[in-house]
Amino acid sequence: MSIKMITLAFVGSIFPVILFNIDRRKIIFAGIGGALGWIVYSLVLSKTTSEVIASFFGALAVNAYSELMARIKKTPASMFYVPGIFPLVPGITAYSTVTYLVQKDFSSAQSTGILMLGIAGAIGFGIMLSSAFFGFISKIYKNYIRSVR
Repeated sequence: MSIKMITLAFVGSIFPVILFNIDRRKIIFAGIGGALGWIVYSLVLSKTTSEVIASFFGALAVNAYSELMARIKKTPASMFYVPGIFPLVPGITAYSTVTYLVQKDFSSAQSTGILMLGIAGAIGFGIMLSSAFFGFISKIYKNYIRSVR
């Protein structure tokens, strides 16, 4: 894991903030989310060598951070996890899949396509699981506050 890659993940998370016209005061926080996701992705990838598992944990970290920042900044979590997830998106894998299809190398296209779908599914599942967990904790907290009053 290098500082250069973490910096690129940070910058790669800032540009979608500009592209999607998200509030500029949240630009640094979105970048931190992308960098955090890349750090978790890199650590898990070095331990497991599975891009799918690493993408899942990276997305889980990005969304957990986004849910926390959403509560702190009183804004929707999507303002943080949409740009933060960009460094984890399997763009080169999708590009390779299409390239193999154009070259009529169907076995390579199949393997990279399955990997791409696995990574995309892992990212989606990581976001969903983290959102469900925070929703569950939020509901428990609201019920606790209501019962104390």
